[in-house]
Order: sequence, then structure tokens, then C-alpha cells
Amino acid sequence: MVTLTRENIRNGFIRKMMEEAPPGFRVLSEAELEGSLAGMFPAGRPDGDIWLFGYGSLIWNPAFHFAERRIGTVRGLHRRFCLWSTMGRGTPERPGLMLALDRGGSCRGVAFRIEAAQAAEELQIVWRREMVSHAYIPRWVNVETADGPVRAITFTINRQHERYVGRMDDREAAGVIAAASGRIGRCAEYLENTVQHLHELKIADRYMERLLHLTRQACGEATAQENSPK
Repeated sequence: MVTLTRENIRNGFIRKMMEEAPPGFRVLSEAELEGSLAGMFPAGRPDGDIWLFGYGSLIWNPAFHFAERRIGTVRGLHRRFCLWSTMGRGTPERPGLMLALDRGGSCRGVAFRIEAAQAAEELQIVWRREMVSHAYIPRWVNVETADGPVRAITFTINRQHERYVGRMDDREAAGVIAAASGRIGRCAEYLENTVQHLHELKIADRYMERLLHLTRQACGEATAQENSPK
């Protein structure tokens, strides 16, 4: 298992991993990656402090440098396991599920402020982590925080992507999460870490709580089956 760190994001580990995916998994070229990032800014590059909104693993393993973080809410989008993972936390034979922001509802997460002097370098790291394929669409959102609203970049699901899950029953999703594991770890661990850090930040998310409960049940059932007399 490989730990997702700042260093192995910068040295191209994620890109190399994705390039080893089965046929049909398209990785963005360097030019497309650079174009995607440049397209977020009128001048093609950040010209001030940048806010980034995290809702999943960015909360507990950002891997980029930031100067400030605030709890905040984004309206019109909600956190959901709606992206198949066939490499990082799953395999082609037994895919896992990853979080994305999908349309509707709202999401409480963490807004990170990256200082202007570091913004270009730190966003390169974020893009090489999140934008290897077309599965996410980067967009600007309004984040409501206790210290006032901020405009932030976040990553929403591309509903046209072949790995978009659509609606899935929570119990079925829990079974997928319980069984999946890939090169950067177990899918259930990803869920556990996210819920643990939401607790620490006093962020309530009933969907995530229910999914964790069902996933623990599924893990327990799988262990019981493995240990039962043959």
C-alpha cells in the first residue's frame, strides 16, 4: 500500500498509477492538466490568495500547504459516494467508491486558504491529485463560513464520466466499500477517516453516518463468513 503524500503526488505517482489502469481509462495529458488549471483564472494563473473547499480526503490529508482553514457550507451540492475507483481504493475486478460533490442539497466541509505566494505551486499539487482524469469538474463555489463568505475552488462529479455511479442503495454501497481495496488503501478506511474527522470538526452528516454503520456491518459479516467452519 502506498501512502498518498505531497512528495508522491509531485513525483507523478498518481499519474503513473492511472496510466497502468485497464484500457479505456483516459488520463489527462500534461497540456490538458495545465489548461484545466489555467482556465480557472482570467489571467491564466492565480493573482491572490486562493480558497479551496474540501469535503473528503482533503479534510484529513490535504497534502498541500495552507495558511488558514474554516468550516463552511456549500449550497446546491452534497457529498456522496458516486465515483467508481478501480485503482486507488479498488481494482477493476472489485471496484471501490470515492466521494464527490453531486448536485442538490448542501455540504459542510473545510475551506482552506492558500497564500498568493504559494498558490501556483500548491494548486499544481492539488490538480495532479484530483484532475488526473475527467472524473471531476473543478468549479468556483460560494462557501458560507462563520467569518463571512468566501469564493473557493472545489471538485464536483462529472456526470458524463463512465465512472459516475448515479444512484445506489446505501446498503449496496456499503457492501462495495467494505470489500474494496487498492494501491492506496482500503475503501472502508477512507470512509472511516472521513467520518472521524467530520466528528472532530463537529460536522454532522447523516448520510455518512448511516453508510459507516452499514459498512461496519458488512465488514463484520464478511469476517464472520471467513472464520466460519468450512
